[in-house]
Amino acid sequence: MLLRSRIRHEPLPSEITPRRLYQNRRTVLQAAAAGLAYWSMAGSAHAQSSASRATVPAAGGKLQTRPSTLSTMEKPTSYKDVTTYNNFYEFGTEKDDPVTYSKTLRPRPWTVSVEGAVARPRVFDIDELLKLAPLEERIYRMRCVEGWSMVIPWVGYPLAELMRRVEPTGNAKYVEFVTLADRGQMPGIRSSVLAWPYIEGLRIDEAANPLTLLTMGLYGEALPNQNGAPVRIVVPWKYGFKSGKSLVKIRFTEQQPMTSWRRAAPHEYGFYSNVNPDVAHPRWSQATERRIGEDGFLQRKRKTLPFNGYAEQVASLYAGMDLVKNY
Repeated sequence: MLLRSRIRHEPLPSEITPRRLYQNRRTVLQAAAAGLAYWSMAGSAHAQSSASRATVPAAGGKLQTRPSTLSTMEKPTSYKDVTTYNNFYEFGTEKDDPVTYSKTLRPRPWTVSVEGAVARPRVFDIDELLKLAPLEERIYRMRCVEGWSMVIPWVGYPLAELMRRVEPTGNAKYVEFVTLADRGQMPGIRSSVLAWPYIEGLRIDEAANPLTLLTMGLYGEALPNQNGAPVRIVVPWKYGFKSGKSLVKIRFTEQQPMTSWRRAAPHEYGFYSNVNPDVAHPRWSQATERRIGEDGFLQRKRKTLPFNGYAEQVASLYAGMDLVKNY
């Protein structure tokens, strides 16, 4: 359990852990089979028309969305729990720190630089990103390495939509996500608990998977500050710390990125960090989880699902890999 230590004591990285269907299977499998070729396909005229008609909300405003066949049918976690129980160390290490201290974050104006091994590098304004493709509501299970989970109605579109517009080159093997690190807006980075900025990454085929969501909202509204405003990544089959918040840079690289938690505690946090009930964290089991808002401390915990329940969509990405060694 974390002790409040923002000023008097800074915990060691190894003492802290980050937070974290029913579907149309034919649609999912066809999209997955497209794999890395996805971003090279031209968008449909309907999608382009829908994107051009999208309205850009003020920060915190309503978003125009359409439902997704990739949503789980599980009951979503309450809005209150989703927005008040968070890991976002840039605003402190306690679960209620982000909602308390993130009011200083300024999500407008905001830009995201896309660079590295791409044919068309560019800087996107957040409003350009919002209009790049039709926004979908994706109700995803999310699992934290600490042992708790939520079901969250995210709003966004596949990261592959952005990828096909910047055209990754043959040298692009990985995607690195760099988050904002501004002491004036983020009091938590005055702490040395992690090296800043926060960095995460995916293999290129993981990034291109249809489940990987470039996310601008939740519950039909623009992202609250404490949930990673104005834009974040969501990777539902991995532990929550892989889904970087408040992104300012997306870089395509040939070499595997050195991510923040691998740098801080490599024996605890590997690059892949797939939800795997058979691979225990060095300090606790991952075989079960507690659903926030539903499962009390005295109730029997629910079993953790391989790949957080998304094995049918993503297991093929790791065919032949040792998922104990590649944790």
